[in-house]
Amino acid sequence: MTEFRTVFPERAAPLDFLPRGDAPAPELGGKLLARESDLHRIIVVGGGAGGLELVTRLGDTLGRHGQAEIFLVDKYLHHLWKPLLHEVAAGTLRLEDNEVTYLGQARSHHFRFRFGTMEGMDRARREIYLAPTLDEDGNEVSPRRIIPYDTLVLAVGSVTNDFGIPGVKEYAWPLNEPRDARRFHRRLLAASVHCQILDGQEPLDIAIVGAGATGVELAAELHQTVREFVSYGLDKIDPGRIRITLVSSTPRILPGLPESLSAAVHAKLASLGIEILCNERVVKIDKDAVLTASGKRLPALVTVWAGGIKAPDFLAHLGLETNRMNQLVVDATLRTGQDEHIYALGDCAAAPWLGREPGTIVPPRAQAAHQQAMLLAKSLKRQLTAGKPAPEFQYRDFGSLVSLGRYEVLGNLMGKVGGRGMMVHGLFARFMYWFLYQKHLMVLNGVSRVFLSLAARLIAKSTQPRVKLH
Repeated sequence: MTEFRTVFPERAAPLDFLPRGDAPAPELGGKLLARESDLHRIIVVGGGAGGLELVTRLGDTLGRHGQAEIFLVDKYLHHLWKPLLHEVAAGTLRLEDNEVTYLGQARSHHFRFRFGTMEGMDRARREIYLAPTLDEDGNEVSPRRIIPYDTLVLAVGSVTNDFGIPGVKEYAWPLNEPRDARRFHRRLLAASVHCQILDGQEPLDIAIVGAGATGVELAAELHQTVREFVSYGLDKIDPGRIRITLVSSTPRILPGLPESLSAAVHAKLASLGIEILCNERVVKIDKDAVLTASGKRLPALVTVWAGGIKAPDFLAHLGLETNRMNQLVVDATLRTGQDEHIYALGDCAAAPWLGREPGTIVPPRAQAAHQQAMLLAKSLKRQLTAGKPAPEFQYRDFGSLVSLGRYEVLGNLMGKVGGRGMMVHGLFARFMYWFLYQKHLMVLNGVSRVFLSLAARLIAKSTQPRVKLH
């Protein structure tokens, strides 16, 4: 699969030449993509769960009826629902069978796709700048471009936050994008083959730093996957010498979820033999170990970094208000305070959580991005077609589900009265976890296409190994 990369000028680091505030940046240059009509142009930057759902809804309404031009900008050609990344990394989910192609989605839902990475903007002229891109052989795929907009929605998600800890960039594997998941899976296979060649004399040590949902779910998936490798011929690996360690700087795993759910997941992981270390702050990552502030040195043939996220750094250089995590500060309508033409949603937005204590923001979860996308789809349509004011976003927490692979799904579903939750597990919890993804696909493709796709995948799955072996 061909991969593309953004290329920045050699004369400056990427963030050094970004425009500040409303000042134009003529030194960036680039090809101006002129307007083809006088229609109001809405550009959504970022094709994650929220961004892709938003352009799909806007395309099916405003775009289809010729009431606005709808554009999606993304640095990749495909979309994968981010909560599935840990399954792709472990090899229990085929990336190719679960990707949504932006070009195909655009054709079916009356919007346009532009490939590229946003690197800056000129708010006075209402233009965004896309960096040039090269393929893996160094050939230019697209030049630097300038795209004008009338309304801009930033949905660029989040990136890995290494907090400046030495060795993270060099030796730890992030898990933030499909490319990360593919690369990690290849590393996992290589480490397993290494142990096979050594006749199982060396333990397969895997360290996961960060005990949020990603780290916890990955730990369970890896426990299952490596044992599957043994059944497919890597039989020199002693299952008893497969050691998975989950390291958390917080007093408990899943710190953002209810304590009852955290305790239940902790007990299940412990029963699988996964070692859990809480209140252990990582201070350094070595090639073959994780070092903590308490002096522990944890052997690690493979280290995964799931220790935190932040919004992309370039957001802090747009002249818009951001918080310490680079998130754009927006009001209750999801509009930025410094520019009425710019909105933000998802992980990159610090949106107020109405009904909570002042200063509380909506958590960076897939359900929040979905709700925000649905609100903005209605809001932008109402403003353009009827001149109605933008409604406020009221986040509703429906609870949380944690998948431990084939072992268990545990969750806490929130009630309408007093926010009281109900613990769920077993088949019902598994169905709810499955349905969340199908609901996302239904927003993108409709009910009938989702069910046809499900049938096709079930047929194909019967002829494939249970884990990806290449």
